[in-house]
Amino acid sequence: MARTLSGATRGAARGVSAGLPEGWPTGAQAALWAVAGLALVCAYILWSGSSGFLPRPAALDQVLAALGIGRWGSAVGGIVALLLACAIAVGALGTRTWGRSRGLLDEALAGEPNGRAITGADGRILWCNSAFVEIMADDKGEVFAGLTNRAGDQDSAALLACLKETAQAGGATDGEFRMTVGDGSAKWLKMQARPLPGEPGCTLWCVEDVTQRREMEQVIAEERSRLVDFLDNAEIGFYAVDGAGVFEFANQAFGEWVGVPADSLVHNRRRLAEVVGGEGIDPDRPFSPFSKGFGGDHGEAAFRRADGGEFRADVIQTVTGDPGGGTLKVRAVVRDLSAEQEFEQILASSEHRFRTLFEDAPAGIAILDADGVVIDANLAFRRIAAAGEDPSGRSVIELVAPDDRANLEARLAEAARGSVTDEVLDVRLAGNEDGAAALYVTPLEDAQGGPLGVILHVFDTTQYRRLEERFTQSQKLQAVGQLAGGIAHDFNNLLTVMIGFCDLILQRHRPGEQTFADIMQIKQNANRAANLVRQLLAFSRQQTLQPKVINITDVLAELSNLLRRLIGVNITFNVVHGRDLGLVKVDQVQLEQVIINLAVNARDAMKDKGGILTLTTANAEITEPVRRGADVMPPGRYVSISVADTGTGIAKGDLDRIFEPFYTTKEVGSGTGLGLSTVYGIVSQTGGFVQVESVEGEGAVFTIFLPLHEQTEEEREEAAAAESIAAAPAPAQDLSGVGTVLLVEDEDPVRLFGARALRNKGYNVLEAKNGDAALEVIRQAAGPIDLVISDVVMPGLDGPGLIREVRARYPDMKVIFISGYAEDEFREALESEADIHFLPKPFSLDQLAGKVKDVLSG
Repeated sequence: MARTLSGATRGAARGVSAGLPEGWPTGAQAALWAVAGLALVCAYILWSGSSGFLPRPAALDQVLAALGIGRWGSAVGGIVALLLACAIAVGALGTRTWGRSRGLLDEALAGEPNGRAITGADGRILWCNSAFVEIMADDKGEVFAGLTNRAGDQDSAALLACLKETAQAGGATDGEFRMTVGDGSAKWLKMQARPLPGEPGCTLWCVEDVTQRREMEQVIAEERSRLVDFLDNAEIGFYAVDGAGVFEFANQAFGEWVGVPADSLVHNRRRLAEVVGGEGIDPDRPFSPFSKGFGGDHGEAAFRRADGGEFRADVIQTVTGDPGGGTLKVRAVVRDLSAEQEFEQILASSEHRFRTLFEDAPAGIAILDADGVVIDANLAFRRIAAAGEDPSGRSVIELVAPDDRANLEARLAEAARGSVTDEVLDVRLAGNEDGAAALYVTPLEDAQGGPLGVILHVFDTTQYRRLEERFTQSQKLQAVGQLAGGIAHDFNNLLTVMIGFCDLILQRHRPGEQTFADIMQIKQNANRAANLVRQLLAFSRQQTLQPKVINITDVLAELSNLLRRLIGVNITFNVVHGRDLGLVKVDQVQLEQVIINLAVNARDAMKDKGGILTLTTANAEITEPVRRGADVMPPGRYVSISVADTGTGIAKGDLDRIFEPFYTTKEVGSGTGLGLSTVYGIVSQTGGFVQVESVEGEGAVFTIFLPLHEQTEEEREEAAAAESIAAAPAPAQDLSGVGTVLLVEDEDPVRLFGARALRNKGYNVLEAKNGDAALEVIRQAAGPIDLVISDVVMPGLDGPGLIREVRARYPDMKVIFISGYAEDEFREALESEADIHFLPKPFSLDQLAGKVKDVLSG
C-alpha cells in the first residue's frame, strides 16, 4: 500500500509537521532566534539606560534629537525595549515548548493505527499521520483524489461523493466504503469528517481499516442467515416471549403450525395466549403454554391451528428471570406431536389388528423362546392345548402327551436352528385322552433374519379325529349295507315266496293238524330271516323308517310282557316310568327292536348268576355338548330310556368297539355282532344318541336319548282320532275285493304267489314279467285297470319308468311298489309323483291283500 509520496506527504511519513506555510521556523530554530533577540535587546537596554543617566557623546544626542528622542525618551525607550525583550524571550520559550509538544503529538499520532489528517479549504492535506498515508496511499495530496476511481462498487462511489460534498460544505459526516487496492483485492474503510474548531475551512479526517470487522460481520451474517434458515426450515418450532407472553421471536415452522406468519407474531406483538388451545394458559403464567396447575417447564400443551383445530405438542421452555424475581424472557422448543400421535394411532391400530388377528384366530398360536417356553399364546391355543389357562412361562412340551414329547422336542430344536418344514405333527394332548391336535412348528426370526424363537400353530383335530372315526365306522356300515342291500332284494324275494306259499298252504289246513304246525315253523323261521335282513338294513341305514309321534310309556307297557318272557325267571325285571314324559317321533317297530336288543344283551351279561334288569324313562335337559367317541350330543331337550343291568360289565378296551358291526364279546356261536350295531343304526337314523357307562364286574347302563317332539295341533287331532279308533271294537277284517289289478314282477315265484293270493280274494289279476310287457298288457286290456302293483328293480323298463309311462296316459292310476330294497332307493326318482304306495318285501298274503284293499278303497 505504501508508495513514494511528494512534499508534505513525505514529511508526514517522517513524522514531521508537513503542510505548514513555507518559511515557518521549526521548534529548534525558533528557540535559537529567541536567545539571539534577547541578547540584542539586553544590549540595547543597557546602552539606552546608560545614555540616559550617564554622560554620552553629543553626537549621539544629536542623532536622538533628530529622531525626536530626547534623554528621557531614550530612557523610556530603554524600558520599552526591556519589556519587549522580555516578551520576545517568553515567546521564544513558548515557541520552543510548543515545538516540543508538537513533536510529541506527531510521534503519538505516528503510532496510531487509525489514519488522521487535516485538510484546508482547498481540500489539500495540511497534516496527516503515517497510518493515514498507509491506509489511503494517495500521492496527490488530496483525500479524494483518485479514491473515487478505486471505489469497490457503485454504493461506495456514491458514499464517497456524499462525504466529499458534506466535508467541503463544512458539515460532519461518516460512512464505510469498499476500496480496491494495488493487488486487486478490496478492503473496507470507515471515514469520519469533522470541522476543525477555530480553523474555518479546515477539516479533521479519521480513517479506519475495518476490513477484518466487515469480513467478520459477513461471516457472522452468513452464519446468522444459515442459522435463521435452519430455524425456519427445521421440523421443530422455536419461539421466545417476554414475561407478559408477547412474542419476541418465532420461527417459520411454529408460525405455520399455528397458522400465523412468524413475522406477524413478532411485529404485531401477538400473545402466546392467542395460539394456545385446550384449557388455555395459566393467568398467573402468561409466558407458559401449560394449563393452570402445571408448574413445570417440560410437558405437553395444546396449540390452535388456523383451521380451528388443535394439535398437541411437546414443549421445553427455559425461563430467564430478573434479579427481582420477575420473568424477563422465555425461550421454548416445540415439537409437534401430530405425526407422532398419528404414528402412534397407526401403530396402535396395527397392534390392535394384529392382536385381534392373533387372539381371534380359530387356530391356536403360541410364541416360544428357543427353549420351547411359551412367551405368548392366543385364546384358541389356551382353549385347545392348556384347558383355558394361560400357559405363559411353561414349556410347551408339558402340554402334550408323554408319548409325543420326544417328537415335539426334536421338531422344536430344528425350528430353533432355523429349519423350516411344512410337515404336520399329530399329537395327543396331556390331561385329555380324547384331545388331539395337529402342530406346525416354524422358526421366528428377528429383523436381520437371525433365530429369535419358535412360532407354534395348533389345530384342534379332536373333532376331525372323531369324524374320521365316524367315517371309518360309516365305511364299515356302508360295506355291510352294500352287502345287505345287495342280497336284500333277492333274499326278500325268496322270503316272500316262502311266507306267501306258507299262507296259501295254511288256508287248506286246520290249526290242530301236524301239517299246520310244520308249515307254521317254516313261516316263523322265514319271518326270523326277514327280521335279520331288517336288522342289517337298519344298522347300515338302508332300512326305511316310518316315524310317528308316540308315548314311550305306552310302548314299554305293551312291550313289558314280551321282555319278561325273553329275559327269563332268574332275572328281576323292573320298569321305572318318568313323570310327565314328553313325546318322541320314531318308528315304533324299530324302537321296540332297539329295546329288545338291549334287554337281550343285558340278559346274556347276567345269565350265569342272575341279577336285576331295570328300564328307566325320564325327561332330560342337556345344557352342554356331550361327547362319546365320534358322536357329539348337542344341548337340548330329550327323552331318555336307560337299560341297566347288574351283570359282568364291559371291559374298558371294548367300550370303543361295541357298536361296530360283527364285533362281539360273546362266545363263538352265541352272538352275531349285530345287536348293538342295530341299536346304533336305528337310534342314529332317528336323530338320537346312545351313551354307555360300565364298571367291569358291576354291570352296564345303556341310555338312549331321543329328541323331545313338540306335537302340532294337527298331530294332536290325528292322535285323538287314532285313540278313538283303537278304543272301538275292531270288526272282523274282510280282505276280499273287486277290480282289475296289473301285477308286474320279474321273479316268477313272487308273481305266481301274488297273483294266486289276489285271485283268491276276488280280484281280476293281469300279469307282466317286466315294464315293457306291462305296457303291452295295458294296451291290449279289454277294460280299465284299477291298480298297478310293480316291482322296482327289473330288467329293461324298471318300475319307476313304467309308472311314468302309465301316468302319462292314465294320470289317476293307482300304484303300489313292492321291493326288497328300501323305499328311499326309488322315492327320489318319483319325488314329483303323487299317490304312490309301498309294500316292502317280504310280505304275507294278508299284508298284500290288506294293502290292495286299502289303496283301492282309498
